[in-house]
Amino acid sequence: MMIDINTKMVTLIGTPLKQSFAAQMQNTGYQAAGLNMVYFYTEADKDHLGDIVNGLRYMNFAGFAVTKPNKVRVLRYLDELDPLCQKMGASNTVVKTPDGKLIGYNTDGIGFYTSLTQEGEIKVDQCVFFCFGGGAGRAMCSVLAYHGARKIYITDVFEPCAKALVADINANFAPVAEFVHHGDFSKLSACDVVMNASGVGMGDSIGRSPLPKDYIQPSQFCFDACYNPEKTQFLLDAEEKGCRVLNGLGMSLYQGVAQIELWSGQKAPVEAMRRELMQIVGEQKAVSDFHESCSAVRVCSR
Repeated sequence: MMIDINTKMVTLIGTPLKQSFAAQMQNTGYQAAGLNMVYFYTEADKDHLGDIVNGLRYMNFAGFAVTKPNKVRVLRYLDELDPLCQKMGASNTVVKTPDGKLIGYNTDGIGFYTSLTQEGEIKVDQCVFFCFGGGAGRAMCSVLAYHGARKIYITDVFEPCAKALVADINANFAPVAEFVHHGDFSKLSACDVVMNASGVGMGDSIGRSPLPKDYIQPSQFCFDACYNPEKTQFLLDAEEKGCRVLNGLGMSLYQGVAQIELWSGQKAPVEAMRRELMQIVGEQKAVSDFHESCSAVRVCSR
């Protein structure tokens, strides 16, 4: 990849980012599409978000991406919002216009809905949903309400976050959302789809799940927005109970496709990006299997 004075930059702002595959997928997409762009990481929390965003206005950026914990807070630093993004109350994608304006969009909802309905074969208007995570789950739950979900139960360890999301969905989309106290699993038996958007199971919380396995039912479809590791403890538990499962890889792919098209104005090379993601997942699994085999050898040699 050649970088010159005309290269348009894109950065992902959030923390933690060490588990993200976004840069590899995006840069593969730029190269396949013949775009003079480069994508990289900026690990930062909400405390310095305003300073970073303001600095990007004056640099050669096509825009930037936003992830946890900045998707809601970033709105205060933007000039305009796409109508759907405004209703959702969160942005993961910001486009910088030629005159320096920053316009917020949300492609998470697009990516999630495409993956859930095409790969998961879920008929949203026939299902009741339960979501762990009121922050990252904002786009997911909002797009479900937009497409006619029968009911959406939402919980979060930070309860005001979940309550705010419930209020926003009921006011801006449809009165289908209901708040559930953290640790209350009594509504789960009525749900067709259980979603983990809490971040529990990735990064420093690998091996943990937001839901005790005993509450999972074989008839349920379980989705985790995480894709690194490929299967979180939540999905492993769900598979063990006989559930169909889906991770966030497809969501990441389709939201990334939408991002490239917003930043560049060109069609994104979907299959090239899919191949890159699948190769990354394969490499990660190979590394994981290698470490597991080494651990087994060490145990046997004692």
